[in-house]
Amino acid sequence: MVSFSSLEFIFRFLPIFLIVYFATPVKYKDIALLAGSLIFYAFGEPVFIFVLIFTTLVNYLLGRQAWKLGEGFLVQDWQNKKRKRLVIGTIIFDVLVLAVFKGLATFADSALLPLGISFYIFKMISFQADVLRGEIWSMPKLRSTALYFTMFPQVTSGPIMRYNEGEFGWEKSSSLEKFEEGLKYFILGLGMKVLLADRLAILWNDLQMIGFQSISTPLAWFGAAGYSLRLYFDFWGYSLMASGLLVMLGYDFIENFHHPYAAKSIADFYRRWHMTLGSWFKDYIYIPMGGSRCSKGRLILNLALVWILTGIWHGNGYNFIIWGVVLGLFIILEKLFYGKKLQKIPVIGNLYVLLLIPLTWVIFAITDLWQLGIYFGRLFPFIGGAGIAVNSQDIIRYAENYGIYFAAGILLCIPAVFEYYEKHKKSLIVILLLVIIFWFSIYHLSISAGNPFMYLKF
Repeated sequence: MVSFSSLEFIFRFLPIFLIVYFATPVKYKDIALLAGSLIFYAFGEPVFIFVLIFTTLVNYLLGRQAWKLGEGFLVQDWQNKKRKRLVIGTIIFDVLVLAVFKGLATFADSALLPLGISFYIFKMISFQADVLRGEIWSMPKLRSTALYFTMFPQVTSGPIMRYNEGEFGWEKSSSLEKFEEGLKYFILGLGMKVLLADRLAILWNDLQMIGFQSISTPLAWFGAAGYSLRLYFDFWGYSLMASGLLVMLGYDFIENFHHPYAAKSIADFYRRWHMTLGSWFKDYIYIPMGGSRCSKGRLILNLALVWILTGIWHGNGYNFIIWGVVLGLFIILEKLFYGKKLQKIPVIGNLYVLLLIPLTWVIFAITDLWQLGIYFGRLFPFIGGAGIAVNSQDIIRYAENYGIYFAAGILLCIPAVFEYYEKHKKSLIVILLLVIIFWFSIYHLSISAGNPFMYLKF
């Protein structure tokens, strides 16, 4: 039930929850949402729900104590020092919890990684940091803080909301118009996930079944592009569904993607991709280390550390570290040498992104370093060592089978398409199209075994 694109969630959990939520008096809605969120998580993680509850209580109690130490206008130096030590200690606790479970998943059993722990631990760290900075203006209450950490639209895969962004502790206004708007976002995300990402996932699975050593160079590039689109619509689809649910419940829409494939540099791409994660690393890691207002040597160190941590956060394999290092290297080169030139010639910048990003996603996708080497040997046959492809004409069959999904995906990568939707989302034609997308998605879900969101594993 943890997947928003499951029939159990769409036709069982969500309708029952919405009935209870909207039947609950306004001043108790946060309690209804908190209870629903814990039930939602418990169905997916009946054991690790206790990890979520325990870390929530620890962060609430210590965060509240730190907030009290900074309350008032005449705060003593000893209070500030004690508050700082308390917050730093809590953050260390959070980091250790994440590190322990990441380590268990890496060296013992991948099933030992609690669902969404990377996301809710990051929210806990940001909560503590915001307490220390004085950015949480009223004393945190248990149910508001617990709701922030556990609310089901975000607990498994984000977006990573800040405590103040949710205005927790304040009554939420809900209306039919907001509910309709949120429902439309949910359907759009569902369609991206089920009708595009899941179809393109079959292409990548086929390539793995065939064996990378057997595919031709054109098919290798086709597969890299397909995986890039698959990952994008899987996670953008999830983010739209999550934000749509938040809007339905009276919260503001959180934008997590802003047309990344229209970016003009790698740095620009990651300002548009998974925006809440990027801003988290910027605000809580990069800027505290000095950001870009420092010497070139320190700048290189700051960027390198941020991207190594980003790679480690995403997964347990060495390929994720390589992925982070490669991205960090390109961003450092852009920052120091040719970034401004890319901005002056947008077409060149966009082609640069469209060439490099799929290559980096190949590193992201293939955890076995030997197989990763074989795939790059297929991408660049002049490197050698990959052998001869079994069928040099395989691209023709796959292009025929998946061409329609590529066309739809490329169309949706164009900013003007989504801008058109935003301008005309109340028109009858758009509403009818959304109805068709919804029922086609349900049909595909009913005849398939289901395919959880890729980011549920992180």
